[in-house]
Amino acid sequence: MPFDFKKEYKAFYQPPQQPQIVTIPAMPYIGMKGKGDPNEAGGEYQRSVECLYATAYTLKMSKNGDHRMDGYFDYVVPPLEGLWHQEGIEGMDYARKDLLHFTSLLRLPDFVQEQDVLWAIDLVKRKKGLDCSAVEFLILDEGLCVQALHIGPYDTEPQTVGGMHAYVASCGYVLDFSGVRLHHEIYLSDPRKTEAEKRKTVIRHPIATQ
Repeated sequence: MPFDFKKEYKAFYQPPQQPQIVTIPAMPYIGMKGKGDPNEAGGEYQRSVECLYATAYTLKMSKNGDHRMDGYFDYVVPPLEGLWHQEGIEGMDYARKDLLHFTSLLRLPDFVQEQDVLWAIDLVKRKKGLDCSAVEFLILDEGLCVQALHIGPYDTEPQTVGGMHAYVASCGYVLDFSGVRLHHEIYLSDPRKTEAEKRKTVIRHPIATQ
């Protein structure tokens, strides 16, 4: 059976709806930055998702070709994630999606190195004609966070976020947003196949001790 990150790391991908404090270790990812409304057809966000998945599946299927990665094991490509912020706005203004800046993310197994990502990007360009040169290999080290499972449309996330922030204050922590510590979402449901009311999204915010 392929290794499934969602099943093996339930603390990261299957949190309860009630907020909880967690410490997230450093993990390797591929990411692609952009800005604008994620719902825009053919926009930067949709292009980033296309490039990430093309790169991720090229890495996964390398077992069928000549490219070898030390320690390779078969795995399920983890769910799509995203870091979000709006310049000059504290928190998130869900009515101004046009102001969003994002980094779309897909987690990688630890055996994948930066040179492997560059190999995959080159192969995608040669075989599919898709320019994924903006895809980056990165290490995300989130550390201390609060997280909760949000069920429902993305536009109702403020209800879940409000509960998270109240819980943070009650536990004696403070929010710790910065240029590198951002609003983080993990998409457990495919919005193309799941009704908005049933979508599951992990929301994670950085915190610190007072």
